[in-house]
Amino acid sequence: MKRSAGLSAALALVVLWSVSATAQELTPRAYWPSPKGTKVAVFGYSHVEGDVLFDPSIPLYGVDSNIRTGILAYLQTFSLAGRTTNVVIELPYSWGTTKGLVGEEPGRRDFSAFNDLGLTLSVNLLGAPTMTPPEFQALRADPHLIVGASLKIRAPTGQYDGDRLINVGANRWAARLEVGSIVPLHRKWLLEIDAGVWLIGDDPEFIGGYREQDPIVETQLHLVRRFSPGFWASLDLNYYAGGRQTIAGQRLVDVQRNSKIGGTVVVPFKA
Repeated sequence: MKRSAGLSAALALVVLWSVSATAQELTPRAYWPSPKGTKVAVFGYSHVEGDVLFDPSIPLYGVDSNIRTGILAYLQTFSLAGRTTNVVIELPYSWGTTKGLVGEEPGRRDFSAFNDLGLTLSVNLLGAPTMTPPEFQALRADPHLIVGASLKIRAPTGQYDGDRLINVGANRWAARLEVGSIVPLHRKWLLEIDAGVWLIGDDPEFIGGYREQDPIVETQLHLVRRFSPGFWASLDLNYYAGGRQTIAGQRLVDVQRNSKIGGTVVVPFKA
């Protein structure tokens, strides 16, 4: 099967206690390689309810959200200095409702809009040189330690209203630098450990005034079970901290410390 020469697609059914924003992300198998030339289209869906926000740093309390997100993404594998390298472009679209309290006043936002565009470049540093399909099949049959690094950029392309507190888009650039490793526990079981830092740009149009935010550090842990080529599931966990803000020149006491848990199932439907 010459998977590297064609276009494949996968349907990702994602259940995450988060939405697609900075350190809240849960991204399993981020450093699992593919043969050179692999192209993958991904269609994803998530549905979250409860105390969740696109941006957990905004001053909204007693949050009750119902958020649905569809994700369209494209992955391309190529060789960079002889190492397996992936580039991923993703565009989420979210719709739903968020309610909460702004001070003592009730607030509500119904939304249906595109989120910020994401672009990720990941390079395998150890254990995954550029591979042909037969070499990749040999790795699948006998997995070994893999170490990689990535840069993810979020562009401020999502819908943003400067006179509203709750928005789908962030109206600021963000970039994550991350390193990760995949440790085989068994031929079908993988443990992935990632650590990174989000660097977050300023938002000059925030409703409360010019907004700045400190970096956010994060770790992710994924237990992955492989069933067949392209068909896998994972249990996902993360923890993040940081992100203290300065709004209109005032330094806030709002350091974030939180964790998320979720699960992912990926099923191929075309090769």
